[in-house]
Amino acid sequence: MEIIQVTAETMAEMNESDEPPLDLTLEPSEPIEITPPPKRKRDLFPISQATNEFRKKYYPEVSLTQWNDWHWQISHAIHSIEEINSRFSGSSVQINLRDNSQLPLRITPYYASLINFEDSLDPIGLSMLPSVNELVRHHGEQSDPLAEEHDMPVEGLVHRYPDRVLLLSTDSCAAYCRYCTRSHIVAKHRPNAGIQIWHKAIHYIAQHPEVRDVLVSGGDFLTYEDHQIEYLLSELRNIPHVEIIRIGTKVPVVLPQRITNSLVRILKRYHPLFMSIHFTHPKELTQEVKQACEQLANAGIPLGSQTVLLRNINDNPDVMKQLFQKLLTFRVRPYYLYQCDPILGSEHFRTPVSKGLEIIENLRGHTSGYAVPHYVIDAPGGGGKIPLIPNYFLGTDSGDIVLRNYENNTYRYPDCVTE
Repeated sequence: MEIIQVTAETMAEMNESDEPPLDLTLEPSEPIEITPPPKRKRDLFPISQATNEFRKKYYPEVSLTQWNDWHWQISHAIHSIEEINSRFSGSSVQINLRDNSQLPLRITPYYASLINFEDSLDPIGLSMLPSVNELVRHHGEQSDPLAEEHDMPVEGLVHRYPDRVLLLSTDSCAAYCRYCTRSHIVAKHRPNAGIQIWHKAIHYIAQHPEVRDVLVSGGDFLTYEDHQIEYLLSELRNIPHVEIIRIGTKVPVVLPQRITNSLVRILKRYHPLFMSIHFTHPKELTQEVKQACEQLANAGIPLGSQTVLLRNINDNPDVMKQLFQKLLTFRVRPYYLYQCDPILGSEHFRTPVSKGLEIIENLRGHTSGYAVPHYVIDAPGGGGKIPLIPNYFLGTDSGDIVLRNYENNTYRYPDCVTE
């Protein structure tokens, strides 16, 4: 892929020195007010040839410096069907968003550059552009299918599993996926959402020594400013029994410019820290995303991918194999393949479970084990993640275990019976 090179001055930002963590400790009852540090010089990413051509065609007034500024990308995100149809020739998206109460529209200009607006079957477009199908409710669909609100001991904190919690840090994302599990809460601009509820979650975690693992998600935590991200991470790391911190995000995919040198310096202060990144399709694996992932990996952050199985988007063994194999070259380990959650208006996204099993069967033994994720259903009603695998265990015979392999050949293993 041809790359537009940035200047040596830009890349010199890599040599900026580290700063000590901010001291932003607050009492639980104290309102949270975080003063940002002085702004640094902006980081720039290289830009792939296709994206640069998109920029010159549809955003000719925007310089490379602006395009690679994550604040510009956020502030110029696409919010309306009218903008799509007026800006991008060939687009004919028709749905009236005022009729859709589930989820507003937001796509960063960068992520829009990956969409072929003239192709109604473009996989990125199908996952991000509204459809009239969202307005139809089918059997079993619910606004909160995972019953997360049932397991919230305090606002914004889900405590379902014994030793770990999910901290819903924000109700905002850089881009809104149409199949979002939390479409009932994201982008609603709830008055108490975000930073002002963090101290409740921090206080709860501090009072529960069984919690050793905190997953920070949302919304998307990485849409906050650096000093806000540092505040929450420092507060969590100051709790002695919190062993690991995880961040769930799609920012490196839809807004790779956000993975700046200063952000990476902050993240690496709070090891052990892990990151789960939401990928959907091989089209997302651009040079910009590769650089974002490599910066995170070079900072010692283990990266895993989470992918939702989506009808007519990625429900194909060859597409999934291409995605997972290339993710490994980006230093991202495929971790979860999710069955799409039955949110309201999601029937057009969901596949039969047999399709997910078919995909796993076409991966296991046919590619590296590292490229095979866990296929799971997050059980409706709050049952948690339940793994699904093809049936390789065929039973027992004369004390042997009968197995089949990826080529459908059968083998016998002498079972050990203990008394």
